[in-house]
Amino acid sequence: MDIRILTEGDSSILVEFGREISPEINKKITATVQMMKEQHIEGVVDMIPAFCSLLINYDPRVISFEEIKERVQNILKIDVKAGEERKRIYEIPVCYGGEYGPDIANIAEHAGLSEEEVIKIHSSRDYLIYMLGFLPGFTYLGGLDERIHTPRLANPRIKINAGSVGIGGSQTGIYPLDSPGGWQLMGMTPVKTYDPSREVPILVEAGDYIRFVPVDEAEYKRIKELADRGEYQCVVHEGEV
Repeated sequence: MDIRILTEGDSSILVEFGREISPEINKKITATVQMMKEQHIEGVVDMIPAFCSLLINYDPRVISFEEIKERVQNILKIDVKAGEERKRIYEIPVCYGGEYGPDIANIAEHAGLSEEEVIKIHSSRDYLIYMLGFLPGFTYLGGLDERIHTPRLANPRIKINAGSVGIGGSQTGIYPLDSPGGWQLMGMTPVKTYDPSREVPILVEAGDYIRFVPVDEAEYKRIKELADRGEYQCVVHEGEV
C-alpha cells in the first residue's frame, strides 16, 4: 500500500492510502483513526476519514507539522491487525414501500424484480460505512448488490424527509436530516442517525457496518415513538462481519 503524507494548509495533514475504494484500505484508515485516539496525541483537533484518505487537523501552537508527521508515520508502521478487533454492526429497522418508500416500484422495475425481491436483496447484507459527509451523519455505504443499482431521479426532490432510505446509482444510504436530494426512496427508518440533542450526535462511525432490517408499519410507529423520546437503542453486534 503506497501511503503518502501531505500538507493541507498550516494546520492539517492529509494521509493518502491510495486511490482505490476497497474494504482493505478502509480497514487501514479505521485502524489508524483508532490508534490515533488511543495515543491521545496532544494538539490533534479532529480526524476526518474519507474513502481513501484521512485528514488530520491539528493545533500548530501545540504540535508542529514535523512532530505530527513523525507520530503518524510511526502509527502507520503498526500492523493493521491491531485495529481489526473493533467491529460493530448496527441494525437499522426500515419500513419499505408505500408512503415510506415511494420509489420502490421504480427500483423494482429497473431491476426487473418484484418489490419483495428488492427488499430481500437490500436487507440481506451488511454495508460497510466508508465515510460520513454531505450532511451530519450521512453514511456512504459500500456493498450494494449490483442487481438493484438504480439511477438517481431525473428531477431531484426539493425535500426528502429525515430517515429516508434510498438508492442513488451504486450506493444506498440514510438521509439523517430533511434535505433536497435525488436518490430513489425505498423506505424509511425511525432511527435518528443524527440527533444534536444526544451526547454523541452521530450514531455511527466510519468503519462500522449497517444492517437494514425490514419492519411493518406498526413496528415502525412503535420504534418511532421510542426514538422521539430518546429511548430507543439500536441492536448492535460486536465483533461480527
